[in-house]
Amino acid sequence: MSEPFVHISNLEVRYRHQTVLKGLEWKINYGDNWLICGDSGSGKTSLGKAIAGLAPFSGKIEIGFNPLSPLPPLVYYIANWYQFKDLEGQSNFYYQQRYNTWSVEVTATIQAELERFGAEHGLSFSDVEDILKKLGYSELKDSTLIQLSSGEHKKLQLIKAIWLAPQLLVLDQPYNGLDKNSRQNLNILLDQLAAEGTQLVLIGNDAELPACITRYAEIVGGRLREVSEYERLQDYTTVIAEELPEFLNAHPVHDHPGDIISMRNVNISYGEKQVLKDINWQVKAGEKWLLQGHNGSGKSTLLSLICGDHPQAYANDYSLFGQKRGTGESIWEIKAKIGLISPELHWYFDRSATVWQTVASGFYDSSGLFCDPGSLKHQKTGELLAYLGLTAYGNTLMNELPLGKQRLALLGRTIIKNPELLILDEPCQGLDIQQTRHFNELVDRLCGNNGTTLIYVGHFESQLPDCIEKKIILENGKVKAVEEIKKTEHYVTRSE
Repeated sequence: MSEPFVHISNLEVRYRHQTVLKGLEWKINYGDNWLICGDSGSGKTSLGKAIAGLAPFSGKIEIGFNPLSPLPPLVYYIANWYQFKDLEGQSNFYYQQRYNTWSVEVTATIQAELERFGAEHGLSFSDVEDILKKLGYSELKDSTLIQLSSGEHKKLQLIKAIWLAPQLLVLDQPYNGLDKNSRQNLNILLDQLAAEGTQLVLIGNDAELPACITRYAEIVGGRLREVSEYERLQDYTTVIAEELPEFLNAHPVHDHPGDIISMRNVNISYGEKQVLKDINWQVKAGEKWLLQGHNGSGKSTLLSLICGDHPQAYANDYSLFGQKRGTGESIWEIKAKIGLISPELHWYFDRSATVWQTVASGFYDSSGLFCDPGSLKHQKTGELLAYLGLTAYGNTLMNELPLGKQRLALLGRTIIKNPELLILDEPCQGLDIQQTRHFNELVDRLCGNNGTTLIYVGHFESQLPDCIEKKIILENGKVKAVEEIKKTEHYVTRSE
């Protein structure tokens, strides 16, 4: 066909009072599959939503669906941010709710959600079984939506899209939260989908892509510019100050003897489903750990015990900061010693707070700010905003920011009180290449200068801070391995 599949001309997209895309021109020819990369906040998501008809725009977007194709003539968009609803259509969940047994009763199972989606689009359920198997999802069909980790939620979105097989599929940050095997299997499925006629537009800065992606572009100044494969792997230009705020150089105060974490045969079950099995783990003050495991291996549940969020904490034998759980400490006394960032915390955070309020709320472990923090905390908040390059956004509401800058604000919230223990669960989701590098440099400085203890969850080996010295790997709820990382030799060996 001589006409392009997608023809975009003079596209303008405004978000709140800001023009994100202006005068954008783009043609997608039949058979082409694209990656849109670039800085966080440059307008990548806005472009994807406009193509899918999910964002208001001016200009022209023409899509020439092939009437002879057996595939549905529609654009299907997979969002970076996934917001599910309970059986009454509500989505106002709170962070700890996924660990409460009663919450399971008010959200749909995976089986029911897939049956609903299949009925809505006239799909045969037998066609999804192979996709479930390839993405390691077959055993989750009886789980409910609220029980899923961020990686499992992302897989559910992807399963629906691949099952639907539309003529145009737009995937925003499709690899967020996926373990290495899942990313590889996803690329195989996407290549198969493209071979069957679906055209793809991927949004992100990922290095490993399906083979079918052969065209690359970035958005600069609101306009799209085609780049080479070499150019798309280069760093982007987000600027973060080099000088670490002085207050973060102080040593955290340790007012307890013993290990930071000491777990002894810890078990967590939901009915007949055992999520953690005989976990034994000791973390000493100042150690830097990497926590890994495939999606659904139990990482989020393990972290919920450490943060005091899991209701089964008192049924297990473990100590935090030298004190056995269930001996009189409050959840807020535990949280005061911990700085946490996770995809789930981001989902449930008060997005109507300003960036300044979000960062300052880290002093109080609250979702939003509900008091005047005083002059010293005001000063520290300003210094950290400057370090993260967020000063200009201080009075901006979180829900008015691109997800990458939302994540930076939450990262600031995590470290502002200079906690004894940093728990960073996939902290760089949504950040561009430069932001990721600068944040991990910040982690290295914090943990190298002042003895902060670190637990870092990350699936991408290329996106880890250098300070990590040990690794614990979970598999099906059990400790598969505990390893030491030898930096000088750049490989990992099993600890004796």
